[in-house]
Amino acid sequence: MSPAYVHQALTLPGPLPLDNGQALEDVQIAYETYGNLAADKGNAILICHALTGDQYVASTHPVTAKPGWWERMVGPGKPIDTDRYHVICANVIGSCIGSTGPSSNHADGTPYGMRFPVITIRDMVRAQVALLDAMGIARLHSVVGGSMGGMQALSLAANFPDRVERVLAIATTSRHSAQNIAFHELGRQAIMADPHWRGGDYYGEQNAPDSGLAVARMAAHITYLSEEGLTEKFGRRLQDRPDGQVGERAFGFDAEFQVESYLRYQGSGFTRRFDANSYLYITRAMDYFDLAEEHGGMLADAFAGHARGKGARFCLVSFDTDWLYPTADSRHVVHALNAVGAPVSFVELSAPYGHDSFLLDVPALDRVVKGFLDG
Repeated sequence: MSPAYVHQALTLPGPLPLDNGQALEDVQIAYETYGNLAADKGNAILICHALTGDQYVASTHPVTAKPGWWERMVGPGKPIDTDRYHVICANVIGSCIGSTGPSSNHADGTPYGMRFPVITIRDMVRAQVALLDAMGIARLHSVVGGSMGGMQALSLAANFPDRVERVLAIATTSRHSAQNIAFHELGRQAIMADPHWRGGDYYGEQNAPDSGLAVARMAAHITYLSEEGLTEKFGRRLQDRPDGQVGERAFGFDAEFQVESYLRYQGSGFTRRFDANSYLYITRAMDYFDLAEEHGGMLADAFAGHARGKGARFCLVSFDTDWLYPTADSRHVVHALNAVGAPVSFVELSAPYGHDSFLLDVPALDRVVKGFLDG
């Protein structure tokens, strides 16, 4: 579902060319900004959000009323210091939090639904660069992103090398693996099997494919966590038992275990703030992502614009419990950057939270982010 309002939005002045050969007309980009833009516009940082994220990186979400998804990282005196930097976070095209996507109206006045063109990560980045053009920002101080946001950061560096000075990519990859694609396909099939999906034409109907979307979210959420974290948080403890111990089973299919209840909560809460069709489109964009394939099959060629230190500085961060985008994925990018002589630093951080570690309280990440941006 779309929020009742967005704080800031801009309609791109011209059509947006897409990788599939089409062009998207009247594209609206919803975004939030924090901190003041310097007179020379040299202090702008673009933060790219993950699959289910949005532009409300450090401000209250208008639908859920929850704090911004990276409020611990962005703000006055924080690692991404808004007393020093002008932070921009835009909702990606294809999403449902104000930017043009499947729930937006087509030229005929009805929602796109599945008429919306299939998009790529590079298309999302093109839209963000068009937003920067409209703001008069020729070169970013930094682009920062985790997960799908890291994909966008790497894509911007590869396709618009003259537009950024620093690239910070966290818990991400240069391409989706077969396992990543498989999990996304599971979620998409859950949505499309929901009888309320109606081929994507459920807008204005009494019921949306919330059950399918909830299952998709549950499956994906498992990949964001670590076995260690799940075991520590839930173990095999039963739900709604005074002592939470094994035993006293109900011998049914309600949420018996605490971990089951947690996943159901995650799924149902997600349906109140996200659109099922947007989930289809964004996961497909992530599955198509392959920086090497986009640049002739060699990942190093994707970063040719940064060869011999003439372009941006890079920092890659991974987490030791992240099995969705493991450390090997980040090292693969680092090796490609090394191959062209681009300045790059890399660190694997220890955290028990799995892929979601970049969103949670990992003080070592705070130090890395601040040191790289301010250095």
